[in-house]
Amino acid sequence: MALIFNFMTANDSSMTLSRRSLLGGLAAAVSLGSTAPRALATAQLDVVATTGMIADAVRMVGGDLVSVKGLMGAGVDPHAYRQTRSDIVAMTRADTVLWHGLYLEAQMESFLEDLARKMPVTPVAEGLPRDMLLSHEDYEGRFDPHVWMDAKLWSLVVDEVASALSDARPEASDVFAENAAAFKSELDALDGYTRRALEKLSREQRVLVTAHDAFGYFGAAYDFEVLGIQGISTESEAGLNRISDLVEMLVARDIRAVFVETSVSDRNMRALIEGAASKGHDVMIGGALFSDAMGPEGTYEGTYLGMIDHNVTTIARALGAELPAGGRLGKLGMGA
Repeated sequence: MALIFNFMTANDSSMTLSRRSLLGGLAAAVSLGSTAPRALATAQLDVVATTGMIADAVRMVGGDLVSVKGLMGAGVDPHAYRQTRSDIVAMTRADTVLWHGLYLEAQMESFLEDLARKMPVTPVAEGLPRDMLLSHEDYEGRFDPHVWMDAKLWSLVVDEVASALSDARPEASDVFAENAAAFKSELDALDGYTRRALEKLSREQRVLVTAHDAFGYFGAAYDFEVLGIQGISTESEAGLNRISDLVEMLVARDIRAVFVETSVSDRNMRALIEGAASKGHDVMIGGALFSDAMGPEGTYEGTYLGMIDHNVTTIARALGAELPAGGRLGKLGMGA
């Protein structure tokens, strides 16, 4: 339960709480064991975030101090998304706008860069150290934007979110920092679960075949070979040669499970499975993974923690590991 302190101003100065006493009360309350995002009693900061992952980070860091609107919901592909008229209105009226960057929102990039000349607009993933980013042969001079697939990297993005919110509301910077630290502790726990779950798979089992190449950071962090039918952008085309090569690989290495994505058409994946079947090799769909968008709003899978928990649990179980279907916290598939 978020912590909110309401108070009235009166002529008697003894009835007025100073900011210092308010913060002290909050610190004391937090020390008693509250795990909810810490908040102050003040007007909410109006934030617009492009992706669901960023919107979730804003909610965790901002607590009740922020009101956040995410432009892209469940199943929406950020590579192809273009701002609508209502999006433009929301962004221009917001106190601050947060977007991912690294060419993820390719169709919105020019608009967001123009908007940044008029108001606070922050590409929260652009601040990541370049030596921690993955390049891609298909995109000279650009980096793979899917950094949220590694919880450790996402922790650094959470710091950028906290910094952007602090720039917009300096007097609440201590609150944002404390909430960010609490969220990053959850991300550490998620990373630990991921490592324990995937350690149950042999090296030969650690092959992840997906609709597009969104899991490179996952592979780098957790020692997986990752193969996407399309490139790092869903705008790239999957040629017949690529599908044919992957079919041969599935057969030669006896890979039995591949994965579709909730924000990408399964057409190419169906062609891959049919190609393997024509060679007498049965391949199943191991599950639907959240790649560029989280699950439905109001569900556990509609949070960053739930999104990654779902992916890790789905991948590990489909490839042969024995894990509870409910995942790290037993919440998967529970709905809202």
